[in-house]
Amino acid sequence: MERLYRPNVAGLMVRKDGNLLICERSRQEGAWQFPQGGIDSGETALEAVRREIGEEVGFLPSQYDVVESRSGYRYDYPPEVLEYVREKRHQPFVGQEQEYFLCRLHEDAPEPSLDQREFCAYRWITPDEFKLEWLPEFKKEVYARVLADFFNVRVRDK
Repeated sequence: MERLYRPNVAGLMVRKDGNLLICERSRQEGAWQFPQGGIDSGETALEAVRREIGEEVGFLPSQYDVVESRSGYRYDYPPEVLEYVREKRHQPFVGQEQEYFLCRLHEDAPEPSLDQREFCAYRWITPDEFKLEWLPEFKKEVYARVLADFFNVRVRDK
């Protein structure tokens, strides 16, 4: 039986000073991540990341440049998430396969405007300040790879 992964995108929003945007999930205190979301039917990955960035943190495509993308990042859902995805969302996915986009904000870009359903707070950090302990266990390996691939940063769990 084929294992199905939900196509997903994430935006690495970086200011001119090199600081990276992280956002705290509204329903998970202390869980920080990058803006991300699924790719809708008929949508390209680039279209999806532009939509997700706009919906979740309020940046318009005219306020940043996409300078790089990398794909092939994949994680499996743990049993409790898998149960939720299958029962509540009626989706057959066992996890997500992600494409990450490095986005450089223009100097005149405003501060993020958060979708409160998704995020309750944001911070600007240097990539090496990211802590894997901010993530659920099943996402840690992907985030470590992304930070290494895009920023040449080695992060560890604690």
